[in-house]
Amino acid sequence: MKNKYCFLALILALSSCSPSDALTVYRIGGAALPPPDLPAGTEFVQLQWEDIESAQHGQAEQLSVTPDLIEPEQLDPSVNLTPRLKERGGRVRTLRWTGWEPSTKEDRVLWDEDPETVFLGDGSWTTSGIGVRNKSLIFDFGGNFTIERIRFFPRDRFADDRFVQRFVIGVSDGDPLKEGTREYSIGHQGDIFDFDIVHRASENTASFVELDLPSMPVRRMLFDAPENTQGIWEIAEFEIYGKGFTPMASYVSNVIDLGGNAALGELSWGAEVDPGARIELSMRAGDDDDPNTYWRNTFRGDERTRLDTRGRMMTLRSYNRLETAQKAGITPDTEKWEGWSTPYDLQAVSTAMQGDQPRQFVQFRANFLSSVEAGGRLGYVQFAVSQPPVATLVAAEITPTLAPSGVITQFTYLLMPQLQTGDLGFDTIEIDTPTVVEGVEAVRFSGEEVNFEIVRSDERGFAIAIPRVDQARDGELIEVVFSSPIFKFGTLFSGRVYDSERPLEVRQVVTAGEVDELVEGNTLSVGLSNVNADIVGALELVPPAFTPNGDGVNDHVRVEYDLVNVAGSAEVAVVLYDLRGGRIGEVFRGPATSGQFQMEWDGRDQAGTLLDPGIYILRVEVDTDRGIQARERIVSLAY
Repeated sequence: MKNKYCFLALILALSSCSPSDALTVYRIGGAALPPPDLPAGTEFVQLQWEDIESAQHGQAEQLSVTPDLIEPEQLDPSVNLTPRLKERGGRVRTLRWTGWEPSTKEDRVLWDEDPETVFLGDGSWTTSGIGVRNKSLIFDFGGNFTIERIRFFPRDRFADDRFVQRFVIGVSDGDPLKEGTREYSIGHQGDIFDFDIVHRASENTASFVELDLPSMPVRRMLFDAPENTQGIWEIAEFEIYGKGFTPMASYVSNVIDLGGNAALGELSWGAEVDPGARIELSMRAGDDDDPNTYWRNTFRGDERTRLDTRGRMMTLRSYNRLETAQKAGITPDTEKWEGWSTPYDLQAVSTAMQGDQPRQFVQFRANFLSSVEAGGRLGYVQFAVSQPPVATLVAAEITPTLAPSGVITQFTYLLMPQLQTGDLGFDTIEIDTPTVVEGVEAVRFSGEEVNFEIVRSDERGFAIAIPRVDQARDGELIEVVFSSPIFKFGTLFSGRVYDSERPLEVRQVVTAGEVDELVEGNTLSVGLSNVNADIVGALELVPPAFTPNGDGVNDHVRVEYDLVNVAGSAEVAVVLYDLRGGRIGEVFRGPATSGQFQMEWDGRDQAGTLLDPGIYILRVEVDTDRGIQARERIVSLAY
């Protein structure tokens, strides 16, 4: 189902803000949308999809880019691509004795849309000094597209005798990892391409040739006409027609300078995706304006270096100036930049930006995966940051890092703030938990318990108000002791800190790392100590006997169950059986992941009929890659 563009302004339901609030909202694209309705003191920065520059590490491949949106390019099946290849970023190459070279004026009569100008294969000498009886061309479309059909033909008056007797049509998706594996190789002097053959003719007598191509991504198409034995042949026009969206397209924004270290906040977007298509939106953040590392071959064995010939660290500009043989590759800068985030769920409309600490630079990427008929459109990307951050860094770790599944465990969350001059400080800590915490037992500063207040506690986690942490508490150990069960290996207890007196400021994420050298792990992730635990953990019926007679007392039974270490999402069913094992029907069915769940049953079957009094079996069944995992309990129904 298509989702209509949903303009999501950051929800800032506040009546006022202080001059020290420093929230900035950025939006890329969506030029026709009005600016978000933001409180006074909040800055809005509009960026354009079109303003990408390779010098700022931006690029767009196989995309239609407008001020309002970006979407994959789409081919019109009625438009001949051949004369338009160059304007679309493609090109044509012809095979000569020196190898594959750019097409010449002699070749271009094949796609000049004039049926009276022809390429003539008669063996006569050309301006290039070659007697031509054969022709080999590679049409490079500049990206992968679905090429639907081709056709070529001579002038009308020579339709009876000037036909191409022998030819090969081949296709390639341009994947360099497949080079040398395809069935038809052509070229010489090391300049060789290979193709999968889709058409081969050895005794063609048709002057007008029209061929359908298989529905597959094509980057390059080969037309190879070896020397024909039947004599003179000609082609007046060679036409190529495609259809639908390009299968793969990509947009990478410029590196965006936030003007200084900033806390990264909420990310939102407006998108429309057809069924069968996908948009993968991700981001990364860093501390300088170049997310890459550049390498140069020194020609001393396999040695390569990050320095140029003058001993200076290479940049994009200096790398581009190197000779081809000197270029040893580009890799991500893992010292100053985080990696690309996993793609965001576009159905969620908004989420927190990825960033393990305050950063000055961010960059966004959108990959479009389409079918012939289905594509996607990205209207805008919008995000909020606040500057200065509440702290330069807040390192955090959790102990213990192993716990049994489904068992209430006491955890200690350790935080070590680093604050510099200008940092705002904080008085609230948020911690994400897999379910509602059983309790928050203590908060300690440097080992001494301090007063705290729980300001939020729900299935997403909890938030506590604490004594203010400012520069005077730089480097002071903070411990939060709470109790919670876990249900999945690698449960992440992510956290944030913020200043309740500055409600417009972004809630700053804490950074996993070493806080106390006596605590092992340096992580916010907790594993299972019983990794072989059953998928269905605890199962309780409350009450185990109930009376659905409508008197308001025990009219329902509450089914409470734990799912442990579910990989991704699994199909869960609560099924009712009689004591002989006969299946009566399902009480519930739906997807679920690890965690605690509950539902109520009113004693009725799927048709809504109240069951007879008696004893039944309620069984929780989970469809996993190891088969059906289940647990069951007896339930009594009485009137």
